[in-house]
Amino acid sequence: MDDVGDGPIDDDPIDDDAGCHDGSLAAGDFASWAIGATEAIAGGRDSDVPCHGCTACCTSSQFVHIEPDETETIAHIPAELLFPSPRAPRGHVLLGYDERGHCPMLIDGGCSIYAHRPRTCRTYDCRVFAATGVELDDDQAAIRTRVRRWEFTFPGGDDRARHEAVRAATRFLRAHRAELGEESPSNPTRLAVAATRLHGLFLTGPAPDLEVVRAVLRSRGDRP
Repeated sequence: MDDVGDGPIDDDPIDDDAGCHDGSLAAGDFASWAIGATEAIAGGRDSDVPCHGCTACCTSSQFVHIEPDETETIAHIPAELLFPSPRAPRGHVLLGYDERGHCPMLIDGGCSIYAHRPRTCRTYDCRVFAATGVELDDDQAAIRTRVRRWEFTFPGGDDRARHEAVRAATRFLRAHRAELGEESPSNPTRLAVAATRLHGLFLTGPAPDLEVVRAVLRSRGDRP
């Protein structure tokens, strides 16, 4: 799951009740989700999200990152809707949103380029917020409402171990924001994605060395 641009991270504590409200949605067994999400973040697969018609991520004022190798996607988006991604290598572009905060490719409630949608959209999974407890800002209230309905199941020890590892990675990234400097996730989406991606380092033993975490974060330095 590539990251999508949104606001800065605040210092609110992790919300351990995220995803556990009335009208809950089945998010799946936690371990299976965490393994699949990690693979998607690494680019090995698309996310398999039971959206059931939800378009919250398409209507929440998000910038969508598109990489240079996504030639089919770029060919299906009008050039005037794309602009260079700040602080990213040449060829990386962003797709913005309209005055309502909607993706301009969302037409009549559906994605008009679904078969050619950006990799960011293919790998986006709002369950990372329920998993990590990272809260979204008010301008992404639709996603936040959806996130609070997700409910994971924990049938085995690995499910709970991975859940605690994801939360531990989130706490670590928050606590070491200053030391990580430019490698520190700069907004809630990046924080949730990074914590999910790093959680394997927190499964056993003490917290990993800061430089190990920095190196893993830096390995994605080609992403904005």
